[in-house]
Order: sequence, then C-alpha cells, then structure tokens
Amino acid sequence: MTSVMDSFRVSGLLTAASNHPEPEHAATALANALCHEQLGFVLFFCSAEYPLAALAEALGNAFGDIAMSGCTTAGEITPQGYDRGAVVAIGFDRRVFAVETALVDDLDHFDLTRAQPLVDGLLERCRQQALAPVNEHSFVLTLLDGLSSREEQVLATLDAALGRIPSFGGSAGDDNHLTHTHVYADRRFHTHSAVVIMLNTRLPFEVFSTHHLEPLAHKLVVTDVDREQRRVLELNGLPAAEVYAALVGCSVEALTPQVFAQHPLAVHLCGQHYIRSIQRVNDDGSLSFYCAVETGIVLTAMRPTPLLSNLESMLSRVQQRLGATAMIIGCDCFLRRLALESMQQIDQASVLLRQSRVVGFNTYGEQHHGMHVNQTFTGVAFGALPTGSG
Repeated sequence: MTSVMDSFRVSGLLTAASNHPEPEHAATALANALCHEQLGFVLFFCSAEYPLAALAEALGNAFGDIAMSGCTTAGEITPQGYDRGAVVAIGFDRRVFAVETALVDDLDHFDLTRAQPLVDGLLERCRQQALAPVNEHSFVLTLLDGLSSREEQVLATLDAALGRIPSFGGSAGDDNHLTHTHVYADRRFHTHSAVVIMLNTRLPFEVFSTHHLEPLAHKLVVTDVDREQRRVLELNGLPAAEVYAALVGCSVEALTPQVFAQHPLAVHLCGQHYIRSIQRVNDDGSLSFYCAVETGIVLTAMRPTPLLSNLESMLSRVQQRLGATAMIIGCDCFLRRLALESMQQIDQASVLLRQSRVVGFNTYGEQHHGMHVNQTFTGVAFGALPTGSG
C-alpha cells in the first residue's frame, strides 16, 4: 500500500514521499501530491532498491514535462523523519523559484573551461525569469555519483566558476552497498556524472554545515597512498589498518562502519577540521576513504560529542537567524545515521527533523562551498516569503 507522508506547502514549497515498492505506484502518488498549475521543478531522492530504469520511466510518465533532478540514497529523510526504501520529492513553485539544471556526464575532464560556461548559462537562464537578482539571491545544489572518486576536483572547479554564489550538496548513495550510485537528469539515471542545480528565489535562505566531532591529541601521518583509489596504505610508516585499529583499541577484524563512525579522522585546514571518513578495510591492510587523501597529510583523531544535541543546536541557530523555516533540504552523512541507529536515537532525531521541516537524504559525502567532507549535516534552510511579496 502506498504511503504518502504528510506534506506541507509553505512559501512555494511542497513535499511528499512514498514507500510503495512499485515504481508506477510511487511515482503516481508523488505526482498526485505535488502537481499543481504553478509547479516548475521537482527534486527527489530515492532508495537504490528501486528498479531504476522502471522508476525513471514512471516518473517521466507521472510528471510529464516538469523538469526533474535527483539521485539515489543511503537512506531518505521524509517529512516524517528518517526512512528507508522510499522516494521523497520536493516541488518548487515557479512563482517563487527559478530553477535551472545542467548535467556533467564526464567528471574526469570537468575543468574550468567547461565549468565557467556551464555556470554562466545557468545564471543567464535564471536571470531571464526575473524573480530576484541572481548574484544575491541564488545558490547551487550539486548531486554527484558517490563512487566516482571525483568530488574534490569537480567541486573545486565548480566553486571557482561560481565565485561568491554559495553551494552545497551530497554524493549519491546505494543503501550502504557501495556498488552502484546514480544521479538523475534528462529523464534517466546516470553513473559517473553530476547534476548541477541552480536555484534563484525571493525567499530568504541560508546554506549551512555542521558536525558533532571534536579533535583529540592523536596525529597520524599518511606515509603511503594510492591517490586515485583514495586508499591509504601506510600511516606513520606502518600498515594503515593496524595503526588505526590500535588507535581505536580493537583488532583489525573488528573494524566496521560503526567503528569508523565513532572514531573518524580529520584534516586541519584554515582553522577548521574537515572529516575524512574511512570506507572500508581492504585485504592488504590498507584503508579506503570516502574523501581524497594525499601522502604527507596529517590526520587528526576525532571523537564524537552528543549528536542529537549538535543537531538540535544547529536547527535552533538556523531558525534564530531565519525565523520559522519553511523547509530545510538536508544532506546528512550515512555514517551519522549509523551512529544514531547504534545509539537507538533514530526516532528522537526524526522528531527534530520533522519539527524543522527537513527533507533530504543520507549521503556518501557532503559538499559545502567547494569542499568535499564526511560525517556532516549540510543543507539549505528557507525562511518565509517577506510580507507583501505576493
């Protein structure tokens, strides 16, 4: 039976979700909840358990000519909180949002000569809709193939082209299988690709990022690395998995995603700690990371502070600055979700997300102002339409 979650429509934003396993039923339920005369764009996040070709066809049939973008997930955030096996979607009213998109289907060769015309084209198409001055009232959301290992290069290049326009985003997941991740554009799902979405709006908004981790005194130096594969062979001149296991106080065989979530590492740049999460232990004793790693970098051991308190504080601060939020689009690292599940706090977190009208997905990596990071909650919050704006 299709379950369409409670939806809300505030300031040109409408959201709905379905956990029906059949693509046609799920797509029809979403279209019934979201479609109206002024619907201009739909953003969705879906479980990778769906048959994606069938889902793409069903969404195209249900929404017709409405522009759509999306990606697969490592878990969904619906209007009711955390979920799995679902598809959640946001509808944007064309009277409040001008939305333009571009597909990057060759991540390996995405350089500034490609990024600048892409950004200029998005800006010009938004400008033609004349909703709000584009340089002051626009931001970019990027969705990337979470297993492409190209996030750092693509994001740095895109950030250079965007200049002062803020950006955030997330890397697509596949329900923690780490095998196939997809982004959606032009009515089908793509691998080794990215979708760049520019939103221009009359709503006040804030792009933000937070994490619940603090540094310890322990330092690890990367002394041997397979850069292309994001694989650390040695730490402090010794096999990487052995060094890390000794640091956290367990055997190499006991290293699991839950351990990685509780004992992350970070690189210290410009006064900030940027998390570099471990993906897995390899048979040769190396460690694969979700973010880029280089020979010679110093990794700082981190420890978690209360995650729920951090989430509540972040949501409170955003609301203090914007007022009551109309909606928050959130990109939440799947390792944070694993930590909440291990502490049996997932229901409490869902209440906080529901109260602040958060929708989004669990990612294989988060993006904030051109940086690729892990174990963060990153997103954009929308305030209410100014009084008298119509």
